[in-house]
Amino acid sequence: MLPVSAVAELPLDLDAFEGPFDLLLTLVLKEELELADVEIVEIVLTFLDERGEDLEVDGEFLVLVASLLELKARGLFPEEEEVPFEDLDPDDAAGELAELLAQYRRFRTAAGWLEDKLDAESDRFFRLGPAPLAPVPERPLAPQQPESLAAALRALAAEPPAPSLRHITLTFPPVSLFLERFRAVLRRRGRFVFDKEVERLTRVEQAVAFLALLELRKAGEIAIGQAAPFEEITVWNNAA
Repeated sequence: MLPVSAVAELPLDLDAFEGPFDLLLTLVLKEELELADVEIVEIVLTFLDERGEDLEVDGEFLVLVASLLELKARGLFPEEEEVPFEDLDPDDAAGELAELLAQYRRFRTAAGWLEDKLDAESDRFFRLGPAPLAPVPERPLAPQQPESLAAALRALAAEPPAPSLRHITLTFPPVSLFLERFRAVLRRRGRFVFDKEVERLTRVEQAVAFLALLELRKAGEIAIGQAAPFEEITVWNNAA
């Protein structure tokens, strides 16, 4: 009969292992013994032969055997993953195994929650366009008339008309128009600000107006002043 908390000392005599249960757990966790070679049924039968009527012992054994079954069924130790069990104490083997099982169950519960959430929200996801692996739909050609095809080919072979440039042709107003305008302003006021006089004109008209201003300055009819670069241009009658 096994005493309380003595499941680790359960003697085993299996085809792949002979010794106490805690040593079996240590070898499995260190990957020195293939869990696939361990007959878990034989472990259960041995325990049934040795067990007493203590529920605490039964519960401890069920946790350990369930852990072994989980490891054997799902392969918690992939070959490429290094498990840090080299320095594991035999007394801690059962605790490590139970901790791994609890961690696995947490992840499994989280995965189940995510799966349920995805099912509940599946109607909120949609795709713009066909799926990447969807077959390309065939587009059958409508019946065509040979005469229509010939007319289309003739239209393609025809010389295209010359493009019209009327929409980009610039029309310049005469410089004389602005010469007379500025002279009239100077006769009335004797001084004006060039920027305010041309602010309502187009860019082309402003350029022509500036040429007219330079012509008046060249002829000596006006004087031009500017406080600083990019400041307003003041014009006054040179005779004033």
